Amino acid sequence: MHAYIDYEALFAATPSPCLVLTPELVIVEANQCYSDTTGRTREELVGRYMFDAFPTEHDAGLRGSRSLETSVRRAAVTRQRDIQGPMKYDIPVAGRPGEFEERYWSTITSPVLGSDGEAMLFVVRTEDVTAFVTHRAKEDPERYQAMEAELFARAKELHEINEELRRAYARERRVALTLQQAMLPAIDLEQRDDVAVRYLPSVDSLHVCGDWYELIELDEKRLAVAVGDVVGHGLSAAGVMGQLRSALSTAVQSLAEPAPALQALGRYALSVEGALASTAVQAVIDRSEQKITYSCAGHLPPVLLQPDGTVDFLDQATDPPRGLRTPGEPRPQAEQHYASGATLVLYTDGLIERRGEDIDDGLRRLADSVGRHSGLDPESLADRLLADLGVAGGAADDTALVVVRL
Repeated sequence: MHAYIDYEALFAATPSPCLVLTPELVIVEANQCYSDTTGRTREELVGRYMFDAFPTEHDAGLRGSRSLETSVRRAAVTRQRDIQGPMKYDIPVAGRPGEFEERYWSTITSPVLGSDGEAMLFVVRTEDVTAFVTHRAKEDPERYQAMEAELFARAKELHEINEELRRAYARERRVALTLQQAMLPAIDLEQRDDVAVRYLPSVDSLHVCGDWYELIELDEKRLAVAVGDVVGHGLSAAGVMGQLRSALSTAVQSLAEPAPALQALGRYALSVEGALASTAVQAVIDRSEQKITYSCAGHLPPVLLQPDGTVDFLDQATDPPRGLRTPGEPRPQAEQHYASGATLVLYTDGLIERRGEDIDDGLRRLADSVGRHSGLDPESLADRLLADLGVAGGAADDTALVVVRL
């Protein structure tokens, strides 16, 4: 027995196609068998986002890509390997741009745990089962029987793991729903026709997300409204979100102005693990003066729709996210007057951001949609915005949306 084993060489020589991914689905390693199976060299794979290396143009309904994302998330939550049955995911033909080849895959995702017990990497073992699924393997009976045995074994193990996952998810879902109920704003939205909110977790999440909203009546003339975004999804992000939302709520009620409230929140966020780079926008609406005072901490600008159809972004008080600015430096604050009947829209990045697209494109789509539906009430406008921006049925990122008729 040799004392030293070259694990890098061992991985490279593994006879099954294997890929190593980060939690963000960035490829950090691929063995030779994976390259041979997909027709992609290691240099074409390593360092790239999974679905940039293998585009989703021919992934109908994004079923294949979502299946892999879900598998990684489950492996992260359970800290156990996750097995996926055969799924269709066509891949580009090497050397022939624009051409795709029909492929079916079966995967096993295994988490690599760090010293803190959390998944830091994922080893994805992938088998090309195209021949088995399309029955072409009957021309090679020996290979067909081997695939059949492999898939049967995986199906049996998948059933056992899924039973365990169902129990785990049932527990987490109860916790998630309890969290969500506890985090709803104190203001009774059902009794108001001037406000509409939408709260959409990312696809396949536990019905609770890191995005949040808050509305507080400071007095009979002033309404404070905010939205925020915590990096990540699920229970850990929701826990951070709950702390930040409560802290900002307390701060704005005490200080009554957006910038000082965000300043206080920034100091508090330094003591909250996972709060780094979280963003928020806080606005205070003064009905008596028909004025909005606002401040943004690294967040996307609110949209103001005037009664005449004019659409403006409130982008004159934007600052870096909490934890990424000079301590003690005052946050900017700006004011914007509005006419009676105007509409204010606050949102998180899940509404407009799309992978591979400039964020200005999403902002233009949002402004266009707001302008085209200027005559709608808040509830109807919220629904139209979600539909126009393509997230009514859910998206890859969390989304919070608040619409206020002024």
